[in-house]
Amino acid sequence: MGDMLDVVEALHRAAGGQPACRLSASVEKRSREEESSAHTGLDPDFVSAWKQAANDPAFRAAHDNILTEQYLEPAVKQAKEDGLNTLGQFIYYDALVMHGPGNQREAFGGIRAAARAVAKTPAQGGGEKAWLNAFLDARVKIMREEKAHEETSRVELEQRRFLKEDNYSLSPPLRWRTNDEDFVIER
Repeated sequence: MGDMLDVVEALHRAAGGQPACRLSASVEKRSREEESSAHTGLDPDFVSAWKQAANDPAFRAAHDNILTEQYLEPAVKQAKEDGLNTLGQFIYYDALVMHGPGNQREAFGGIRAAARAVAKTPAQGGGEKAWLNAFLDARVKIMREEKAHEETSRVELEQRRFLKEDNYSLSPPLRWRTNDEDFVIER
């Protein structure tokens, strides 16, 4: 709920303090009640209101800014500190978005700590492939414990495939399979 509330609040600020959208009161109330990524307990019209708001360029800009500030920038920063290339940045970003920041066992920091128990980052003198495999192993373990994330093809058939191919720069062509669907980026 936290990042959802951040998006709504950013949109509210951009609108000069005017109610940003029908989402504001519902998201704020739910966020105060319980920290959760679920949208249960929100206004019954929440999903349709969110879809409608997604057509607003200001809403999309607020969403993109929050995504960049809370997920992309921290993922890239940590990956660079760990001595990782583009593939590592992507792997960290995907993990941060799915599991959230923090040091709890099931959050990004907890997954990273579990990987550090079995491997060194390249910045610590370890190999990039060994580190990323340890990180992905720790992540998959957490994913399989979470009903909402138990499907691991995004890791096993996408990220790990690029790792097996030693494609640390994510140079095209890129081919992968996720959620029973094939994808290709030619250039």
